[in-house]
Amino acid sequence: MAGSEDVFDAIVMADERFHGQGYREGFEDGSSLGVREGRRHGAAQGARIGAEIGCYRGFALAWRHLLRGCAAEDRKRRVLESLIGLLQQFPYDDPAYERLQEDLDRIRGKFRQLCSLLSVQPDFKVPGEGSGLSF
Repeated sequence: MAGSEDVFDAIVMADERFHGQGYREGFEDGSSLGVREGRRHGAAQGARIGAEIGCYRGFALAWRHLLRGCAAEDRKRRVLESLIGLLQQFPYDDPAYERLQEDLDRIRGKFRQLCSLLSVQPDFKVPGEGSGLSF
């Protein structure tokens, strides 16, 4: 009788054992997939932000060169230098930077201010959606 109870216990407990084993395997597979998907998404977002910052930097450096000899353009140059300063302080190599979004919003605002002073209408498009910054 004792042997038959062990067999029945094994059968009854099999469902619970297989459920637990399935859960663990599913959790491990899901975690692995989540990490891969997170890295892919992070790389895509990083590339998008990098392209945007790169366009701002190129724009600012080109205008710095263009405004170099103009004495009457002091306000434009001050805003331009402020934008360049923000771009230089941006943490390019720290993906865990806590104020990334705030700094990026500050850069975008300074860029819009500069475009307004320069009477330029930018049309920034993310790579893949368009061709970049155009005027």
